[in-house]
Amino acid sequence: MIQFLNAATGTATTAEMLLSFLPMILIIVFMIILIYLPQKRQDKKDAAMRSSIEIGDKVTTIGGIVGIVCAIICPYLYPLRNKPDTYLVPGKAAPDTLPEGYKNSTEYGMDLALKRVAQHKGIGEFFASGAKNACSMWFGVLPTVMAVGTVALILANHTPIFAWLGLPFKPLLELLGVPEAGAVASTMIVGFTDMLTPAILIAECASDMARFIVAVVSVTQVLYLSEVGGLILGSKLPLNVWELFVIFLERTIISLLIVCPIAHLLF
Repeated sequence: MIQFLNAATGTATTAEMLLSFLPMILIIVFMIILIYLPQKRQDKKDAAMRSSIEIGDKVTTIGGIVGIVCAIICPYLYPLRNKPDTYLVPGKAAPDTLPEGYKNSTEYGMDLALKRVAQHKGIGEFFASGAKNACSMWFGVLPTVMAVGTVALILANHTPIFAWLGLPFKPLLELLGVPEAGAVASTMIVGFTDMLTPAILIAECASDMARFIVAVVSVTQVLYLSEVGGLILGSKLPLNVWELFVIFLERTIISLLIVCPIAHLLF
């Protein structure tokens, strides 16, 4: 009798142990069904899509769509609408109509290419020009990128200046339904200093949608001082820092109005 009771007790203890593990097993099964399997299917679709792409195919990304829209709208806004629609270097502009003697633009383009090839002075000029461009990048662009990026990170991590500057964006982001609007707003203006800094600042954000929005907008803003903006200001283009900042704000707002609805569809 005692042996029977001990056996029954042991069986009950084993059953209780199995029942205690049942919720964990169910959680694992649900994770596999709801997360792992859909991700595997999506990975297969992505792999099939990538393998189907051939040379010459046109691929349009979300950033590309936003960039096209910004390129269409911004020339009609201040300050670009006040700039003359003329070529910067006299005599270098391509003609609006085909010169005489050419049947189409392809023939004209090929003739220009052949003339350019005829002006080439050989492989020595090729390597000399390449070395000059590389040195210009190493000693001219990289120090500026590193300096501006470092200063921006210091200010962003140790001062509230970018959080203050980003406050005007918070109501717009809340209106667009962006999660953690305060954190996202603090990255909007810092993109004027460097393209990568916003992504670094938002990396620890828990919301995938917020990180997605910041990543796309930081690319479509384009006019960061550490590279593109610095090159524009150093060129002969008739733009100053204030006008560059205004264009940056215009591109940021246009980008948000397009990217946020897309983010809601994806997330």
